[in-house]
This record gives sequence, C-alpha cells and structure tokens, in this order.
Amino acid sequence: MKRFFVTALSALLPVLAASHTGDVAHGHDFLSGFVHPLSGADHLAAMLAVGLWSGLALQRPWRAPLAFALMLLAGALAGLGGLAEMGLPALEPMIAVSVLCLGLLAALRQQMGPALAMALVGFFAFFHGVAHGSELEGSLALIGMVVATWGLHLLGLAMGLVLRRNALWQLGLSRMLGGGIALLGLGLLLRVV
Repeated sequence: MKRFFVTALSALLPVLAASHTGDVAHGHDFLSGFVHPLSGADHLAAMLAVGLWSGLALQRPWRAPLAFALMLLAGALAGLGGLAEMGLPALEPMIAVSVLCLGLLAALRQQMGPALAMALVGFFAFFHGVAHGSELEGSLALIGMVVATWGLHLLGLAMGLVLRRNALWQLGLSRMLGGGIALLGLGLLLRVV
C-alpha cells in the first residue's frame, strides 16, 4: 500500500510543478470543463487537499468536499457573470492561500466541526470558482469542471481514509502529502504577492 501512494505522488510531481499557464483551451464543451481543473497545480492541489483533509480528520468527511463543489459552482457562475473582470480583490493570492491552508490542515490532521469546515472550504472554493468561471464558457463546461472537482475530492478522500490510522508510515505519508501541498501554496503565494 505504501508503494502505491509513493508511486501516485511521484506521478503527480510534474503536474504540481506549474500552475495555470494560459495555454489550456477554454472551450464550452464538457471535456474542456473536465480537463480545466486538472490543468493547474493550484486548483488540482486544493481539490485533492480538501478530500485528503476530510478523510484524515473530519468526522463527516463527505460534507467539506460537497460544500467545496457547490461553492465552486457558485463562484464559477459569478465568474461567468464577469466578477473577475470587475476586480474581485486578491483572486490569485486567495487561491494560493487556500492551497497553503488546506495543505497545512491535512498535514496537521486538524479536526474541525462540520459547519466550520464547510464554511472554510466554501470560502476558498468561491475564489477557485470565479477563476474557473472567467476562463470557461457555457454550462456544459461548468458541469465538466464540477465532475472533475468531485473526482479529485474523492481521490483525496480515499487517500485520507486509508491514511487515517495512526500507524507511523500512515502518519508520515499524510504529513508529507499535506506538507507538500502547503509548500506548493507557499510558493504560489510568494509568486503572486
């Protein structure tokens, strides 16, 4: 099992090396929307971190990913409406802060009540949604984005649930995954401030 997670993490390293480059096609079809969250390290890491943290530390682990997906969609609809162009303050820094915070929550296995966890991830998700919504076109693309987001949450949740026990290797691996996400967030934050 440990070998599986090390291999999975290694496979993600090239993706985690860069954020959105602007080269990704922003179409209006389902596939464009589905691929979009997978194309940038910032969004990919945040969505995996929500699931990982939920699986590691939350009593009702499905609630935070659900809140993230719903608020991501709300933010995307606001982004389609031009909120990003109107100057939503600190859009990119807030996305970087979300990656940093969610990574730290996972690394520390921080427990939190369901309402607070849902509010926190929902707040961060709105910023991610605005960024996605301003780049995507049409309802099929938004549906694809939400489906991909939910899939990333489920992947992170599965890893978190497997690593939930406190065996030394599970504790170490969960801290490594969460810490790596937090470091990515710190790097993104330093780049945008």
